[in-house]
Amino acid sequence: MTEPDAQYSDPRLAAIYDLGNAGTEDRDFYLALAGPPPQDILDLGCGTGLITDRFAALGHRVVGVDPAAAMLSVARQKPNGATIDWVLSTSEDFNIDRSFDLIIMTGHAFQVLLSDNQISSTLAVMARHLKPDGQAVFESRNPAINWDAVWARTYTMQTASGPIKAERRMTDRAPSSECLSFAWDYHFPDEVLTSHSTLRFATHTHITAVAAEAGLELSHLLGDWDGSAFHPTRSREMIFKFRLIE
Repeated sequence: MTEPDAQYSDPRLAAIYDLGNAGTEDRDFYLALAGPPPQDILDLGCGTGLITDRFAALGHRVVGVDPAAAMLSVARQKPNGATIDWVLSTSEDFNIDRSFDLIIMTGHAFQVLLSDNQISSTLAVMARHLKPDGQAVFESRNPAINWDAVWARTYTMQTASGPIKAERRMTDRAPSSECLSFAWDYHFPDEVLTSHSTLRFATHTHITAVAAEAGLELSHLLGDWDGSAFHPTRSREMIFKFRLIE
């Protein structure tokens, strides 16, 4: 199992993760996918449980899976953390004797799957754990967008111990590669912690083809959280909705 990036595995960075991910547009989209409670919901790459906790608050039966123990430690402290089954595992290795109405993978966590084997194994996990009438939903960024030009970002988080500035910078992008590498520098009052990351920007046709091999067929491909259709050159998001192949 590949060691998660420092922003997920370092307890000090995991503790401030929610401060830099306050947006709710994507989480509201995923919450609306669930039917009337109680539904069985699997959150692969659940992180600190921001959406996992909200599903539980609505009365759903939820399993949260993440490969970073530090993130799960934060997740367990959420208001409904005690009602959620938390599992330390990668998405491609997860296995449980349960099936789910809804399987999600949010926060662009799908893009940490760098190899075809990781992608196919994760999609196979989704297919194996999906109920016959269930759906598996996740997003990935559209590789047609020039992410190199828009990736730099700086913001400041206010904490009890003082402000923490976070800066994202590009570190590597091979011209022929689907992978993009970058670093986050977190400026604490007493030190700077750096987390290095690499994401894969696979095409929607490749993801759909691998999903079909795993037993999943595409029901919808959206381009934004408002539910608009995917546009190959303009949409920043590729939001996939899959169901089992009959």
